Amino acid sequence: MKEIKIETTLSVFEDLKESPENIVSLMKQAEEAREKAYAPYSKFLVGVAIQLENGEVITGSNQENASYPSGLCAERTAIYYAGAKYPGVAMKSMAIMAGSTIHKTITPIPPCGACRQAIAEYEVKQDEPIEIYFMGESGKVVKSESLANLLPLVFDKSVL
Repeated sequence: MKEIKIETTLSVFEDLKESPENIVSLMKQAEEAREKAYAPYSKFLVGVAIQLENGEVITGSNQENASYPSGLCAERTAIYYAGAKYPGVAMKSMAIMAGSTIHKTITPIPPCGACRQAIAEYEVKQDEPIEIYFMGESGKVVKSESLANLLPLVFDKSVL
């Protein structure tokens, strides 16, 4: 038997003000998108802003449904729209702000597993990493240089 050790490196900013200026702006757009979330069941609002290579910013928010599997996370809402509206344009950075309407959320909240898989698809497709920044409503901001740091054993087209 052989062991495989998987390591990842993430950067942590103490708060949004410590983050790069362009990310502060992107996170503010994610916050605005978060305000448009429809989450009457989970009371958990998520907003995303994606900076494209062509300078466009695409935003998305989570949209729930009484039939739970029919809802869609903010990350997938934004990434699929970006892929449909700007096919072939690389996604450079993604800012995610998430939090509950029931209690204050200060812990950085990464994308769920399904969203990680969707982001991985586009990262593989464009053959270029997507920087991912995520936070709660306030507090620390975590930066991942690539989705590969959050999903190291990615399932992609190479295994099909």
